[in-house]
Amino acid sequence: MNPIRRNGLLSSQKRHWRLGTVFLVLGMLFQPITSEANEIRVPAFTAYISPDSEGASVTEQQGVTQWTDAKQSVNWYGKFEKAGACSAKVELVLPKDTTSKLRLTINNRSQEVLVKRMEDQEVCVADFGAFSIASKGYHRIQLESLNKGTDAGNVKALVIEGEAAMDAHFNLKERRNAASVHLAYPVPTGIDVAAFYSEVTAIEDPTTTFYMACGWHRGYFGMQVNSTEERRIIFSVWDSGDEAVERKNVVDENRVKLISKGNGVYSGDFGNEGTGGHSHLKYLWKTGEKQRFVVTAEPKDKTFTVFSGFWFHPEQKDWMLISSWKAPKEGGWLKGLHGFSENFGGSNGDRLRKALYGNQWIKSSKGKWIELTQASFSHDPTGQSDRFDRYMGIEGGQFFLSHGGFVDGFSKFGDEFTREPIRNPPSIPNR
Repeated sequence: MNPIRRNGLLSSQKRHWRLGTVFLVLGMLFQPITSEANEIRVPAFTAYISPDSEGASVTEQQGVTQWTDAKQSVNWYGKFEKAGACSAKVELVLPKDTTSKLRLTINNRSQEVLVKRMEDQEVCVADFGAFSIASKGYHRIQLESLNKGTDAGNVKALVIEGEAAMDAHFNLKERRNAASVHLAYPVPTGIDVAAFYSEVTAIEDPTTTFYMACGWHRGYFGMQVNSTEERRIIFSVWDSGDEAVERKNVVDENRVKLISKGNGVYSGDFGNEGTGGHSHLKYLWKTGEKQRFVVTAEPKDKTFTVFSGFWFHPEQKDWMLISSWKAPKEGGWLKGLHGFSENFGGSNGDRLRKALYGNQWIKSSKGKWIELTQASFSHDPTGQSDRFDRYMGIEGGQFFLSHGGFVDGFSKFGDEFTREPIRNPPSIPNR
């Protein structure tokens, strides 16, 4: 999990009209906006399956396929800038001489259509007719199958047309992850940071969520939801050098080396986001329960530093070493302190993720504790133009990060926040 993971930016779509004469330009200025100008075609590969996010196949190449379970629905989410009327259609592919009965729902209004593929058709159109967008903001558009035990068809796109479609925003990219969101903590000038402490409380934590508590220039430390049955505490440190994918390509002098780890902790390699040493403890940490983390730095000489991650075990009521790593070509202290929240699996990027980040402290190389009460907000490229449901704020005296869920709430890149100080330094392991 790279806290600064990048995915490509979506280029803005533009329409270029070639006009034959100046008179035609002038004429168009006085024409009403046509329905074609207010049409949005939303690819099926941007949709989400509910209630089981894996209940049908969603791919960029095929759209929605293998939709045989009528309990599963196909869902798009759009942010509408104005209320008003619209019409809705769905494009799909059916085998010859077959039918599919479908229902579309917007704002609690549902319309049903029976679609039959004719001999000369390649793409069928399910025209659901007129709907109304009741208010500005996010709205779900739900497609249901009324076919019992049979394939509903290969869904290709949703088409929204009309007044309410004007300036409406949908994610049009195949990446369905919620935007990753970050907190950056400024450190007073001239301070060598020997320890960084932070607490995280998960509020909304669907699977494929990683809440990172203590990030620095060489690694990250936090908690992850891998499945409904498995959760992890993760501590990882990057190698030196610039290998981005395969750790086998990293020469020995650039590799971080495991020094020690706690009982039950797995250690190994990681790649594809930079390379390095990975460790994790499988532990079913609880939603709503505060988790405490501290990462320490011990520069041994000018050539390497030992980075260690300690987590406070809620049941044992004591600090537990996750792992310690010797990082070569380092010799320095902790820098670039940050936290983040990441949705690392795209099939459920429609689910809300929210966590509280509080009580941040650093310990200087001279043993002085300093409380960090300021943080600034940032997001990955997905949050720039594809997904706007990402923001931060202050709640209960703590910072929070929220992303996904297609809910209202928006923070500008670089927004700064200040929480109230606690003024009670933590007690951390002295080892």
